[in-house]
Amino acid sequence: MKNAKQNTLINFKKAHSLLGKIIKMVEANEYCIDIMQQNLAAIGLLKSAHQMLMENHLNTCFRTAMGTKNKKRKQEMTQEILRVTKLLNK
Repeated sequence: MKNAKQNTLINFKKAHSLLGKIIKMVEANEYCIDIMQQNLAAIGLLKSAHQMLMENHLNTCFRTAMGTKNKKRKQEMTQEILRVTKLLNK
């Protein structure tokens, strides 16, 4: 689990660094395609981090909730997953 957290954090840090580069590229009026390629790279890192977070959540918090007898908590956890998935697909 610690490894998953570290990998997720690495992706967020890479995306953060890349955003700084993209801002400088825009300010320097660099070629649009080059900026878009860097932007897509940042988006890819963020999507990857999101996927890692989702996998970790499903394997920990969600699994624990589904193992209980608390029907309300199970429903809440399911709704959370659906809400986040819907946001991702926008």
